[in-house]
Amino acid sequence: MKTAASSIKAWISSAKSGNIAPNNPALAVEVLGVTEMQGGFALRLRELRKQKDLSQTALGKLAGLHYTHIGRYERGASRPSGDTLKRLADVLGVTSDYLFGGAADDVTKARFEDHELLQQFHEVERLSDDDKHVIKRLLDAFLTKKHLQALAR
Repeated sequence: MKTAASSIKAWISSAKSGNIAPNNPALAVEVLGVTEMQGGFALRLRELRKQKDLSQTALGKLAGLHYTHIGRYERGASRPSGDTLKRLADVLGVTSDYLFGGAADDVTKARFEDHELLQQFHEVERLSDDDKHVIKRLLDAFLTKKHLQALAR
């Protein structure tokens, strides 16, 4: 597999000889990092499928795809259409934006099942530090109460 540096060098060499992107679209795609994004998609798809404890066959059925397509996507051998990407994201409980190009910091968002609660946390993030502190204390008190109730049983 080519490194990004060798791809850039090859692209520069092609540009100097007049053979730039229109004559070599595969090289232009590689230089622009699309290959890396696709690889990230493949890894995220596999990880999310495993988190949901789904086989490729089960994910395929839920998304209306044949399991061989799931395997190709996870190997990075092909990319889904926009519609297919949306169906996969819906089944996995994430956005298609996250599934295709999400950052590692967005993993928490991908694992959140309760979208209403996630939206509330986003709203809390916009509050002042003092208000956030109050929310944290309320959550801590509530969770402590639940833990104590569970221990009492």
